[in-house]
Amino acid sequence: MDESTKKKLLESRAWIREELERCTEFWLKNGMDPVNGGVYTCLDREGKVFSTDKSVWMQGRCGWIFSWLCHLYGVKDEWLQAAKSCLDFMEAHCINREAGDRMYFTVTAEGKPLRQRRYCFSEAFYAMANAEYYGVTGAKECLLRARRAYDLYWNLNHGMPDPTGLGPKTVPETRSGRAFGIPMIYLNVTSVLMRVDPEQKALYEERAASCVEDIFRYHVKDDLGCILENVGPDGEARLDVTEGRIVNPGHDIEGVWFLLEHAKRTGDRELVEKAETIFNRAINAGWDKEYGGLLYFIDCLGRPPEAYEHDMKLWWPHDEIMISSMMLYRDTGKTEYLDWFFKTLDYCRTYFSDPAYGEWYGYLRRDGKPTEPPCKGSTFKGPFHLPRMLSMVDVMMGELPELK
Repeated sequence: MDESTKKKLLESRAWIREELERCTEFWLKNGMDPVNGGVYTCLDREGKVFSTDKSVWMQGRCGWIFSWLCHLYGVKDEWLQAAKSCLDFMEAHCINREAGDRMYFTVTAEGKPLRQRRYCFSEAFYAMANAEYYGVTGAKECLLRARRAYDLYWNLNHGMPDPTGLGPKTVPETRSGRAFGIPMIYLNVTSVLMRVDPEQKALYEERAASCVEDIFRYHVKDDLGCILENVGPDGEARLDVTEGRIVNPGHDIEGVWFLLEHAKRTGDRELVEKAETIFNRAINAGWDKEYGGLLYFIDCLGRPPEAYEHDMKLWWPHDEIMISSMMLYRDTGKTEYLDWFFKTLDYCRTYFSDPAYGEWYGYLRRDGKPTEPPCKGSTFKGPFHLPRMLSMVDVMMGELPELK
């Protein structure tokens, strides 16, 4: 590595650390609910709350991120208190005890249930948060909660009837199938549980291997050069309908670093090469050649995507590019991934970052201008993707031989 590249890495790391501080302060100052507990995530550019309904995903994600920061950088009281507030709020208000401990999707400010969804991602983020908090504090009850939710997610996707009574998304006699997000997110949750709960390592290794197998068996389509988000029960592509042709490049790239973590843990060099292929296909297909940044959805056959937001630029796929590209550079030494890291970082500094108020804009139009009025959080955006990326990239940069 030449001196100019090393200098750019050091400057980038300094900026990343500054952004992490701005991001965490933004959420601690503006998002935490001192009255009811938990976190508000519908925040405008300045951090003012524009909706008091609470996302259950975000309670879990916020609980995880502040526990994770304690794990990485040492315990800070304000971080640990924020994590515990979200965990306590979920325990008190976000679990449907009458439906097998399935979790709600949204609740009111006070915690009254609003919406139940068939998907298991509330349970996934609840499991991550409790596991990470246990890893920091040793609170055994949190580990038991994490294990129960982790098993519930698995069982619901392996034949267990949903105790909420919610049916599948489509009429099963007409169409059923598989979604890429289910094994992908479970793989990530498994990595957290495995790190903090070595007592069940054999179970976690078995399920992680199953997730990896499902991703490649059903969703990776070498003939199409992509990952399909939605496939039939046996992985069959449905190219005659728009839902069957959806490619989410950011989702694919997020899955890359989940696979890379598994490959590093198991010593699977072949999996590293497969992850490289996924990254290269996704970023080359999804990167906007005219305006820069990653398109949200593309159609695997180049036809019109159905989602109106398909050509918008969202914050989280760019976070995933930065994690995966840095991890690929760290693990392979190939400079093409460092080039993608710098290219994405430059785009994010120019368009997403907002030093005046902290945090990143969540939603940009294709040309890079924020949607108006701009927001920093929503039901789907909170303190998760950005601080996860900033903290992980900071740590990975410290692992590079050139910066040691």
